[in-house]
Parts: sequence; structure tokens; C-alpha cells
Amino acid sequence: MDVLLVEDEPTIADAVLYALESEGVTCTWASTGGAALTHVAQAQPKLVLLDIGLPDMNGFDLFKKIRAQSSAAIIFLTSRNADIDQVLGLELGAEDYITKPFSPRVLSARVRLQLRRKIEEAHGAAAQGATASAPLFAIDETAHRIALRGKWLDLSRYEYGVLAVLLNNPSRIYSREQLMEMVWASPDESFDRTVDTHIKVIRQKIKALDTNLNPIKTHRGIGYSYEPPTE
Repeated sequence: MDVLLVEDEPTIADAVLYALESEGVTCTWASTGGAALTHVAQAQPKLVLLDIGLPDMNGFDLFKKIRAQSSAAIIFLTSRNADIDQVLGLELGAEDYITKPFSPRVLSARVRLQLRRKIEEAHGAAAQGATASAPLFAIDETAHRIALRGKWLDLSRYEYGVLAVLLNNPSRIYSREQLMEMVWASPDESFDRTVDTHIKVIRQKIKALDTNLNPIKTHRGIGYSYEPPTE
């Protein structure tokens, strides 16, 4: 289970690498956002430890870029301990937010927890795939399209993005703001009700292929989630 550390301070990087590798966790170090993106594309790590203050880009922006191409768990590891930064990091969808200075033992424990969750998810997906003749939804990330029981849905760019985010994280609730940050190229230029409109259209297109299927749930005052039907 490969871990990627994105950190520009060599001293901190050495401490993290030693802490994780002492626990048997393989860890690769990238000192810039650009190097991190290259590694994510090539190696698809299971977890990313991400600093916010990087020399070539903001860590929050890098988070969004990583999320666009990877399902890796992401933990912010940063000296920025203001409440607003922690709230922003968690609302973006980070699995954890650890501030410096940190305890190497606590860091290792939190990393191992997230890696165990990834292993359990992989085992669950494998078991489900072995018993199901065909998936309900299939995502073609290269062509940016999604099939429902083998039939391609006619989705716009943003409809695909919203549905893909929800499908990749079953039962996880995303707020309108989170969906806009993760899917829209320029979220500041759109209104949060835009998400509602896209959800409505996605539901219509799903029902056009299966009138009894309504897997996108509305959580009033919170957001939306994909709830796999029990069949």
C-alpha cells in the first residue's frame, strides 16, 4: 500500500518517512505539487499526506487536482492550524487533518487506520464483483461516461462529474459547495443551486432507463449522496 508524502521541508520529510517505514509502510516523497501529480498519475498511491504550503502551488488546489484523478485517501499534514483551514480541508473531503508539530506514533496510527479502510473497501468491492453478474453503474473515466446496466447515460460534462463523485463514494453525503469545488472548473462563477439543477437532470436520465431506480438521495440542509439499491 503505497503512501505519497508531499512536503517541501526535508527535515520533516525525513521524520515522516522514518516513522512510516518503521511501521512497514512504503512511502514516497515529493517536494513539489508537480512532482506529486506525476507520481499520482503513475503509481496511484492509496494514501497521500499533503502539506498546504508548497513552493509551486497551494495544497488545497493540489488536493482538488489529486481528487480529479485518484481515489486515494488524503490527509493534510501542515503547520496551518487555524480553524478555518481545518474546516476547509475537511469540507473538501480530506479523510483527516493533522497539524505540525505532530507525534510520529499518532501519525503512523492515523495512516494505518486509513490504509486498513482502503483494504477493506477493496475486499468489499472484490466480493461484490464476484457475486454480481454486471455492475449497476460502470464508470469509464477515460471517456468521461457512465453506463447504467450496460447502457450509456447521455450526460453533460458536469452531470458526469457530479454523478461520478457520488458513485465513487457510496452513502457519503456531499454538500453543494463540495460538489462545485470538485466538479466545476470555476466554482466561484456558478451558483450553488446549479448543483440542484444538475441532480434533477441526472435523476431524469436515470429514470429514462429504469423508472424504478432513484439512487441519488437528498439530505435536506446537508447535500446529496448515492445510496446503492438493495437487490
